[in-house]
Amino acid sequence: MSEPLRVAMWSGPRNISTAMMRAWENRKDCVVSDEPLYAAYLAATGLDHPGRDEVIAAGETDWRKVEQALTGPAPDGRAVWYQKHMSHHLLPGMGRDWIWSLRNVLLIRDPAEVVSSYLKSRATVAPEDIGLLQQGRLFDEIVAHTGEAPPVLDAGDFLRAPAPHLRALCDWLGIDFSERMLHWPAGPRASDGIWAPHWYDAVWKSTGFEPWQPREVHLDGDAARVAEACRPVFERLHAQRLRCS
Repeated sequence: MSEPLRVAMWSGPRNISTAMMRAWENRKDCVVSDEPLYAAYLAATGLDHPGRDEVIAAGETDWRKVEQALTGPAPDGRAVWYQKHMSHHLLPGMGRDWIWSLRNVLLIRDPAEVVSSYLKSRATVAPEDIGLLQQGRLFDEIVAHTGEAPPVLDAGDFLRAPAPHLRALCDWLGIDFSERMLHWPAGPRASDGIWAPHWYDAVWKSTGFEPWQPREVHLDGDAARVAEACRPVFERLHAQRLRCS
């Protein structure tokens, strides 16, 4: 059996990462994994996230076993294996060698929008919580180890033109684009993480990518400082973004 195409999408929270997972899961040739490092991340950091105990109980807390699984045979023998990752789940003590064998993609969003959305569900936020700093480091590591810059998708640009972006990404991956990636049935999936009831309400109601809408974001105090601390990395990655229309 030939090796599956393993696609690792590295995002931060409060992005379009779950909708993107829906798009890939709607392909007939694709299986998905939802944040496989989450349990290991919570166990290692001791952070109190919604459903923490359930996430740890349901997941694998040894990142080495997660790594082994993610580079092994694809579930159900599918040709494409889409792995949805949060970049901040990749902690400094975790190995990186397994990542270089994946086809890595970064999904970014303006930090002010991320912080604003994040604080609707969490009482506080720090720069390390929204994944951009980790995405910047991961981008540099991927370039250093593979000699190739990974594609960077900006959520705002993507929502303005989902089909062209997905076509371009599929071309880079060497697979055919499927129109099925643009629409999916509403409702939960068996592949959703056990944390889905806390975060996936909007995605469960969706049947496709929401049209892009301008957002007015007003931050002050610590929230503004967090967004600005992440902005230089965002701007650097944004300059590398995939440009489609």
